[in-house]
Amino acid sequence: MQNSTCHLQPSLATSVALPVIYSLLFPAGSFGNILAAWIFLKQAPTKRTQYIYLGNLVAANLCVCSTMPFLAVYFARGYQWTYVSTECKITNHLGTLNMHVSMYVTIIILCSTAINQYATLKKTSDTQYSQAINENFYRCVLKKFRQPKFAKQLSTIIWLTVLCITVIAIIYNAKEEIEKDSKCYSIGAEANETTAGIAAFVGTACFFLSFTTVLLSYYCLTKHLSKIQKTTCIGEKHLIYSTVKRNILVIQMILTVCFLPYHIFRPIFYVLLTDRYCLRLNYLVEIKNFLTCLAAAKSSLDPIIILMLDKTFKKSLYGLFTKSTPENHQCKADIFTEETSKM
Repeated sequence: MQNSTCHLQPSLATSVALPVIYSLLFPAGSFGNILAAWIFLKQAPTKRTQYIYLGNLVAANLCVCSTMPFLAVYFARGYQWTYVSTECKITNHLGTLNMHVSMYVTIIILCSTAINQYATLKKTSDTQYSQAINENFYRCVLKKFRQPKFAKQLSTIIWLTVLCITVIAIIYNAKEEIEKDSKCYSIGAEANETTAGIAAFVGTACFFLSFTTVLLSYYCLTKHLSKIQKTTCIGEKHLIYSTVKRNILVIQMILTVCFLPYHIFRPIFYVLLTDRYCLRLNYLVEIKNFLTCLAAAKSSLDPIIILMLDKTFKKSLYGLFTKSTPENHQCKADIFTEETSKM
C-alpha cells in the first residue's frame, strides 16, 4: 500500500474523546433499544407491517450498540497493539466491521419504513382505484410494502445479505498479509484501498439510493396531499396524513444529519488517500472516525425518536410504569386495534 510507511498518531480527540463518547452511547443505546425490543415483542401488534420494520430497526440498533465497547477500546489502545494481535482482530471484526454492516441495515430499514408509510397513506386515499393498483407496477410495489409477509421476507433477505458480507469480509481479512510490526491503528486497518475502497463504493451507492428514495417519497406524498386537498375534503383524515408526512420527514432528517456527512466525506477520503503527506492523512482518518461516530450515535437516539413519533409505542411504555388493571388491558387492546385499522 502506498502509505504503509505512514504511522498514524492519534490525537487526544481520537484516543480520549471517541472512547468517552462511545462509552456514554453504549449504556444509553443498549437500555433504550432493549426496552423498545421488549415492548415490540410483548405489546405491539405483530401483524402491523410498520412494527415489523421497526422491530428489525431496533435489532440493527442493538448490533451497532454492541460494537461500541470494542470501538472505545480500539481508539483508546489500538495504536499500542500490533495488527496481528488478538485484541486487534477482535476489535476489527466485532467492532468496526460489524458496526458498518449493521449501520447499512438501519439505513435500508429506514428507507423501507418510509416507503411503507407512504404506501399506507396511498391506500387510505386511493381505495377507489383498487382495480388500477393491480395493473400498475408502481402501485403493486407500494402494495407489497404494506404486506406483513413481504416485510418479513425483505427483512430476512437484508439480514442474510449482511451476514454473508460479514463472513466474507472476516475470511478475507484473516487471509490478508500484513507486516508483523504494523500497528492496529494504521492506514492499513483504517482504509485498506482494495477491500475498503470497494465496500465504500457499494455502501455509498446504497446510502444515496435509500436517501433519494426517501426524498422522493416525501415529495410524492406532499404532491399527493396537495392534490387531494384541492379535490376533496379530507376532514378527520388530516391528522393521519400529517402524522405520516411528519414520520417521513423525520426519517429524511435522520439520514441527512447522521449519515449524509459521512457518505459525502467517504469518497473524498479514498480519493485523498493517494496523498503522501502523513499529517494530512492523520487528519483525514480522524475526521472519518468522528463522522462514523455521528452515524453510530443515531442507533442510541432511535428509541427517543420512536417514542416521539409512535403513539402506540408511547402508550405501551407508559403502561409499563402504571398499575395494570383489566380496564388498562382492554384500553390497550382497543388502541392496537384502532392503530392497525388506520394503517
